[in-house]
Amino acid sequence: MVMLTMAKGGVASNIPVIDMQDFPAQSGKLMDACREWGCFRIVNHGISQALMGEMKVVARSLLDLPVEIKLRNSNPVEGKGYTPLNKASSVFEGLGCYDMAAPGNLDKFFDQLCVSDPRQREIVTAYAKVIHDLGMDVGRKLLEGLGLSGDLFNGWPCQLRFNKYNYTPDYVGSTGAVLHTDPGFLTILQDDEIIGGLEAVRKDTGEYVPVDPMPGTLVVNLGDLAALWSNGRLWSVKHRVQCYEGSIRLSIALFVLGPKDGSLGAPEELVDSEYPRLYKPMNFEEYRMLRINTKSPTGAIELLRIESN
Repeated sequence: MVMLTMAKGGVASNIPVIDMQDFPAQSGKLMDACREWGCFRIVNHGISQALMGEMKVVARSLLDLPVEIKLRNSNPVEGKGYTPLNKASSVFEGLGCYDMAAPGNLDKFFDQLCVSDPRQREIVTAYAKVIHDLGMDVGRKLLEGLGLSGDLFNGWPCQLRFNKYNYTPDYVGSTGAVLHTDPGFLTILQDDEIIGGLEAVRKDTGEYVPVDPMPGTLVVNLGDLAALWSNGRLWSVKHRVQCYEGSIRLSIALFVLGPKDGSLGAPEELVDSEYPRLYKPMNFEEYRMLRINTKSPTGAIELLRIESN
């Protein structure tokens, strides 16, 4: 049975709802959501609905640019620039700004796409700052929930992505993004406010749970590196995107990936007799390539599992 919790305006949510302005009171609820669901919805996150709406308009205008311009959105790291149609799926395309908080990277992204409108640049820059700050705050709250302290994601590269699903009436009932886990640590998603399709897999039952649109809120998904770093305490949620109706669907995502230098492994504080060390340490790029080479969008982390004695 799907659990319903209340979010903004008394609207029911199928996944846990976390009020970002109610900490430390919400800490236990946050950790339960991370352990049992691997995903949750956040409210009172500090990003205005006006900015979210403006950002969606800019994202649509950039995704509607001619293909020859979108192809300029490139990065030496594979998969961190433009994803054209028929690569991830026949209907999906996306634009990306890798390491978006690093000086100059947003300007490079704008220049690649010939963004000359100063207002568009202003909107994306403002949104990038607040969504990045929010990601850092979620990291601190996860540390506190596990009895640790500090800035977990300090210095980690993050990617800002604009996603477009080019749905048509004939595509209804098909899959826009195949079942997968995210390879990084966590994703903060501004989903389409009208058109649903995101579905999460419940850890306890394996059933698909629709994550329905809820304007003004954001969805957080934990990825494989969260499970690796937490020594299995946090759950990496499997999810997919289905086509519910034949109209364009947009989303905007911040991906908190992993440390730029060095491997990520469970800190000693999270290793004990109840939770012996589960996974070999690995950095994000090595793990991303492992997933690609093994063609394993869900379960590649099990290849890192340390065999018990």
